[in-house]
Amino acid sequence: MTTSSRDGVCRPLVWAHTLASLAYIVIVLFAGMLYSLQFLSLFPFPNVEFLSPGRLRMLHTNGAVYGFIINGFAAGLYWAIPRFTGQRVWNEKYVGWFMFGALQAAVLATAVGLLAGYAQGIEWAETPIFVDPFIVVWLIVALFQFGIPIYRYGKSGPMYVAAWYMVAGCVWVPMVYVMGNYIPQFFVPGIAGAAITGTWIHDAVGLFVTPIGWGLMYYFVPILLRKPVWGHSMSLLGFWGLAFFYPLQGVHHFLWSPIPMYAQYAAVISTVVLELAVVTVIVNFVLTLRGQFGQLANDLPLRWIYTGILNYAITCFQCAIQVLLTSQKIIHFTDWVVGHAHLIMFGTFGFWIFGILSYLSPKVKGLEPRSTRAGEWAYWLITIGTILMWFDLLIAGVVQGVSWMSLAPWMESVRVSVPFWAIRTATGTMIIAGMIMYLVHIAESRRAPSAGRAGSA
Repeated sequence: MTTSSRDGVCRPLVWAHTLASLAYIVIVLFAGMLYSLQFLSLFPFPNVEFLSPGRLRMLHTNGAVYGFIINGFAAGLYWAIPRFTGQRVWNEKYVGWFMFGALQAAVLATAVGLLAGYAQGIEWAETPIFVDPFIVVWLIVALFQFGIPIYRYGKSGPMYVAAWYMVAGCVWVPMVYVMGNYIPQFFVPGIAGAAITGTWIHDAVGLFVTPIGWGLMYYFVPILLRKPVWGHSMSLLGFWGLAFFYPLQGVHHFLWSPIPMYAQYAAVISTVVLELAVVTVIVNFVLTLRGQFGQLANDLPLRWIYTGILNYAITCFQCAIQVLLTSQKIIHFTDWVVGHAHLIMFGTFGFWIFGILSYLSPKVKGLEPRSTRAGEWAYWLITIGTILMWFDLLIAGVVQGVSWMSLAPWMESVRVSVPFWAIRTATGTMIIAGMIMYLVHIAESRRAPSAGRAGSA
């Protein structure tokens, strides 16, 4: 269970995180499905407190981030960092396996704690307070595990942009996690605490998930296309735009609240300005693909990744519209926000993980990635299901917002929402079916050698 002497990659660790990521996404999807049934009066456990819908909802969201996404990203980091830096991670034999076990223990403790009713009353910081210290320690250890090889690599000359994103994500996340999980809980109550919570909600995405995700894309896309990214300077524009403007956005989650208006205006402006940085990233990857668009038809990992990039562009454009104070009058607290969150967290970062794991699962066994019939079914079921769910919830949000603005009775907005909620459950069923096919694809890709792409990237 040590690294390969050939490239410094600990393949058993990559595969362990891959299996964990896939196991958690299955649990997360079923938790979301059960939660959706509550809106249709079909919830199968109405009198079971441990499985109450509110607790399943927190299992759905926290499991997605800490179980599915972090494990998926860890698999990608353990593969990518040794290969582009030429340096092994800090310690894969002891620290690596300790981190793997500790992460799974923290996720399971969070799941049990949430279902048992020990959640914190902070949005996106519901992790039980007795789990938080262990997560902070894990994040600090991760900074050394992945940061040390990048530091050694950086001493030899200019760093590739993937390293910028990865090390920044590892540095930022322990700070923002402490800020979001401790300060509102113990030190800053009331509306000031809400402002900090809003910052945490967005920084969890923008200062951890986004930089690690984009860092992995800056490694895997050139590898899959066998060409460098179109513009290194443009990639740095995207990085610094993220660093300067993303931390200021959090208050846009609480527009039209008692938070001072200057803070709300600053959040709106920084959100809109950040879209300029996002454009540079999207354009960079599209131009990298130029001349090879046909490869998307046959390269399943690449197709997952570029579909995620397209979804990222859609959600960021949507974000620039929905944060306007005028738009917020209609869509605030509606299902519009739920649809937006699903497209960015699952339709973007989840799709990137599916692409990474499709590529790595056979590679760790010495085989080449390949498309399978199950893989094609998985891609189309999950993609169509995700897009339909997003669009359905966007329409539902507008209908709900208009109903509330008309001052109609609250139950009227519930009545008109039921058909949209039924479609959400149907599209969720599509996604679960696609996930089953994806698992079949992973198993098949590890059994048969590829007849397609050659190489050892």
